[in-house]
Amino acid sequence: MPKPLKPLFERVAFIGIGLIGASMALAIRRAKVANVIVCCDSNPKARKTALDLGIVNEAFKDYGKAVAGADLVVIATPVLSYGAIAKAIAPHLKPGAILTDTGSVKKDVIAAVKPHVPKNVHFVPGHPIAGTEHSGPEAGFAELFQNRWSILTPLPRTSSKAVSKVADLWRRIGAKVDIMEPDHHDMVLAITSHLPHLIAYTIVGTATDLEGDLKREVIKYSASGFRDFTRIAASDPVMWRDIFLTNGPAVLEILQRFTEDLTALQKAIRKNDGKTLEDLFTRTRAVRRSIIDARQA
Repeated sequence: MPKPLKPLFERVAFIGIGLIGASMALAIRRAKVANVIVCCDSNPKARKTALDLGIVNEAFKDYGKAVAGADLVVIATPVLSYGAIAKAIAPHLKPGAILTDTGSVKKDVIAAVKPHVPKNVHFVPGHPIAGTEHSGPEAGFAELFQNRWSILTPLPRTSSKAVSKVADLWRRIGAKVDIMEPDHHDMVLAITSHLPHLIAYTIVGTATDLEGDLKREVIKYSASGFRDFTRIAASDPVMWRDIFLTNGPAVLEILQRFTEDLTALQKAIRKNDGKTLEDLFTRTRAVRRSIIDARQA
């Protein structure tokens, strides 16, 4: 039998212990990637839940106490909070520690965090492409990252050993790892995640503005398409507010392309152009099959 792998870290500290932070902590505990796991969260209920469920060994309100002595610090909060958090934790970070994050936007995160990172701390920005519509530590589960991608966007001068260590962590808890430039990451996620959420919020928002009787019937007779949109639109509103505010340029570029394609569809329907519609639906069906083949469904 192969020898059990040694822990990568003695102490890991999470800033924010919601769905992603809790799931990552549970996965780290299960895979024995760290000996001690602690968290910092401004919400006393979240701290208590994280302790009660055995997600962490200790929970703090104070940033400094949470990160003191930590070999790895993971920021897992809405992305607009990153700059203030980085500034607050910087004086307390252990020399040689690794700082990473789970944010869905990378260019803006790097701009907000990098100025505060001490020279003797390694900053490895990251983003696990996984999640559900639920939030809070009670929603966390260790299998969340299984066979999902975690993208790292290290800075040019980031220690290769630190990048390898973070990549190893993600692999040990079940994820696949890829390296991207921050700009490219933000454009890819604008297509695959941010635009779909924007569309879902819009469609469900349109339903909420309908007159009473029609609105009740929409809810009562919801088909699978609308139900899927409501699931996406039930995601954490603060997290998604921050994503759209920090990845605005990429989202707006993709939104413009989507608007042009939507206009072309309007014309096809108006002109009874069945061939254009069928050709599009055939191409999009193939994309779905590719996602299933890639085990990302």
